[in-house]
Amino acid sequence: MFTQLKNIESAFSHVKLFSYILIAACTIISCFALYKSFQAANIASNHIYILANGKALEAFAADRKDNIPVEARDHIRMFHHYFFTLDPDEKVIDANIGKALYLADESAKNQYNDLKEKSYYNNLISGNISQQVNVDSVYLDINQYPYYFKCYATEKLIRSTSTVNRNLITQGYLRNVSRSDNNPHGFLILHWETLANKDTTIQK
Repeated sequence: MFTQLKNIESAFSHVKLFSYILIAACTIISCFALYKSFQAANIASNHIYILANGKALEAFAADRKDNIPVEARDHIRMFHHYFFTLDPDEKVIDANIGKALYLADESAKNQYNDLKEKSYYNNLISGNISQQVNVDSVYLDINQYPYYFKCYATEKLIRSTSTVNRNLITQGYLRNVSRSDNNPHGFLILHWETLANKDTTIQK
C-alpha cells in the first residue's frame, strides 16, 4: 500500500513538473510570437507603396535626419534654378522668381529688388536673352545649425549673337520650417549672398 502511495506521489510530482515545463514553454513561445509580430509590424510600417501608372512601387520611410543632406541640396538646387532660370518674358520671370522667394528669406528678395532697380530683367526682355543655370556642386555643413552651404554653379546667357558662360558662387544658411506645396523640403534659405558671378567664356 505504501509502495502504491509512493508511486502515486511520484507520478503526481512528475505530472506537476511536466505541467510547469509545459506552461513555461507556452509562455516563452507566446512571448516570442508577440515579439516577432511586433517586429514584423514595424517593418511593414516602414514600407510605403505608391501607385504610379498602374504599378505598385515600394518606398521606404526614413527619419528626416537621414535625409537632411539630400533634401537640403535639392532645396538649394531648386532655389537657384527658379531664381536664375529666366526667359525674355515678364510672366515667366515673375513666376520663377515667385517660386524662388518662397524658399528663402528677405535676403533673396533684396537681391531681386537690386537687380530690378538696375533694369536687369528689363534688359533680358528687351535683348531677348535667355538665362540658364546648372548647379555643379553644393557644400553643406550639417554639424552646425542653421546649416551653412556654399553653392557652385554655371550660368549661361543665350543671346541671338553669342552665348556667355559665367561662374556663380553663392552662400547662405538653411533653417527648418514647415513643409508646404510651395516649400516641399521644409527649409528656408537665410542670409543668402552672391560671392562671385563673372564671365568665363563667350561663344559667338
